[in-house]
Amino acid sequence: MEKQEEHDNSSLAVGFRERVKHVTWAWFLSMMSTGGLSIVLAETLHKFRGLHTIGLIVFFSDLCLFTILCICMLARAVLHFHYFKKSFTHPAESFFLGSFLSISVIIGSTQLHGITYGPGYPWLISTINILYWVYAAISLLNSLFQYHILMAKSAVRPIPFLPSAFPAGYSTMLTGTISSLIAGRQPPGHAAAIIVSGCAYQGFRWIISLICNAFVIKNLMENGLPPPQMRPAFFIPAGAGAYTIVALIGQANAIPESYEYFAAHPGTKSILQTLALFSGIFLWLFSFYMFAIAVVANVSVVGKMPLALAWWAFIFPNVDFTLSTVMIRIELESEGILWVGSVMTVFLAAIWCVAFVGCVRAV
Repeated sequence: MEKQEEHDNSSLAVGFRERVKHVTWAWFLSMMSTGGLSIVLAETLHKFRGLHTIGLIVFFSDLCLFTILCICMLARAVLHFHYFKKSFTHPAESFFLGSFLSISVIIGSTQLHGITYGPGYPWLISTINILYWVYAAISLLNSLFQYHILMAKSAVRPIPFLPSAFPAGYSTMLTGTISSLIAGRQPPGHAAAIIVSGCAYQGFRWIISLICNAFVIKNLMENGLPPPQMRPAFFIPAGAGAYTIVALIGQANAIPESYEYFAAHPGTKSILQTLALFSGIFLWLFSFYMFAIAVVANVSVVGKMPLALAWWAFIFPNVDFTLSTVMIRIELESEGILWVGSVMTVFLAAIWCVAFVGCVRAV
């Protein structure tokens, strides 16, 4: 009996080597959500004393979390190279490779806390410009090669098309969103290039997202709703339209009127601002519709949903849904919409705390 108890206790002891084998790309969703929360806290319109400090704490926590996850992933590559290599071709994990490239939230948080609402050092502005172009190049390459690898090397056929497929190549959409955050504080020449490239990236990924939405709905009609632990991922499709709203309105507001094309065509900025606003309103209800589907699907299984990494999808897709609501409010000067955005911000902060505590307990 004593030997049996010793054996049972030893089987419960899981060492570092065995743990890092299970650190998948999906863990970077936590970093994506934490950085997104930092951005929302910086952009919320209902501010109070200490909010900026809270946002900075969340931002630095995101940097620490990103560093820890990178170290764990590197350890996985060294200690379990077979599993690491397989992670690039199996849809269950490879779809989340794009979440690693969510370092865009670090760029966005640095912009907001260090420049837009911070000291705005000239060297930091130049650094953000360089980081943007490096990220833009990497995100495009990721979108091109990730889908190619899945089509050519996937270990699963047919590849299941669930909402988790959206993060594959999601980084290109985030390129457009980040351009809208940083362009307004860049010199006119840099700003124009960032705006034009960001608009192109946003259009590219928005069209792919529309196709993905069609496949997701088709899959749901054919196979029904997935297990409860996978349903938080339904919020991911809702984020696609919201990212586009934030990008278009932000890019239009950042246009440098005195620079080249815009100087040669007076009134272009005001025209594009109006077009961006009403295009955003046009897309907002679609995003809300997808958001509502996700809410109903998750509410119906409250109490039956075990903790999973998919819980972070409660946060990062709704970051831009919140920001898009706030930006439309700013343009329309609607007090009612302002409160909707603030309530959503509180919800994001609350669910982040739940997901964080749950993950710590699970580990």
